[in-house]
Amino acid sequence: MMEWFDLAQGWLFEAVMQPAIQALGLASQSAEAYNGVGWFLAGVLQLALIAVGIGALERWRPAEAVTDRAAIRTDWIYSLIHRLGVFRLGLFFALDPIVDALAAQGRLWGWQPWHLDAIWPGVTDIGWVSFLLYLVVFDALGYAVHRAQHHWRWWWALHALHHSQRQMGKWSDSRNHLLDDFIGAAVFAGAALVLGAEPGQFMAIVLLTQCLESLQHANVRFGYGPLERWLVSPRFHRVHHAIGLGHESHGPGSRGGHNYGVLFPWWDRLLRTAVFDHPLQPTGIRDQLDGRDYGSGFWAQQRLGMQRLWHALTTR
Repeated sequence: MMEWFDLAQGWLFEAVMQPAIQALGLASQSAEAYNGVGWFLAGVLQLALIAVGIGALERWRPAEAVTDRAAIRTDWIYSLIHRLGVFRLGLFFALDPIVDALAAQGRLWGWQPWHLDAIWPGVTDIGWVSFLLYLVVFDALGYAVHRAQHHWRWWWALHALHHSQRQMGKWSDSRNHLLDDFIGAAVFAGAALVLGAEPGQFMAIVLLTQCLESLQHANVRFGYGPLERWLVSPRFHRVHHAIGLGHESHGPGSRGGHNYGVLFPWWDRLLRTAVFDHPLQPTGIRDQLDGRDYGSGFWAQQRLGMQRLWHALTTR
């Protein structure tokens, strides 16, 4: 399969991307463009997997009946932007010269750059061990970022869009404000560069995380049994989206919450934010019940998100 993927990536780059960047005078960016083509193809495969595989699970054991198909169609637009876009990969390469410059200055001061997979030579530099090590570290970072999105008032103003979906489904993971996506992508790309992750390894971690997150948001009513304490399931994550429970655990208007874990619920268990085996609840945000509008289309949602951000930054 990897050989087929490489062949498709090479063909698409030579037939479409390379002539385009040469015509634009950007031939020096060929390496970045080649990786971008790989990201695009991986996104196409993700979309197919979500539509066919996770779609079958939703038809098998749905958590609720779908009544707002317009909202689902809007989430599909977000999925196209998120899965076929180059936010994280683009930032990875955009930040690379900045990190290199800082590392060069650091060496002048006596600091030596390091790679996370080199902390135990002969063990952590083994391919699958290195991958798992980076996966766990990035998941811990994901938990911290997710808590910040809920606890920092200005960031919640953007992240609230993600929780405004009352009909969670397989496309809902990508419903994010573009600025929220940009900030999160910058954090992870910067961390990947500082920790010494290779581009291919970073891409694989992002793709695996995205696929599992799509499953977590699916309209299904099942968990993973005993495995649920080690891997975030759709039921575990649906609690996080529950009105008045997942992100208002300290009362109306609070910015508390439960089940922040991205892939592994370990961090929730360790920091006592985990809730297991809770009955399925309606999803959304409490103030939606009072009539607050989060927008019914892509552009309205983006505009209202910026308005909430401005209000959060200019008022106490």
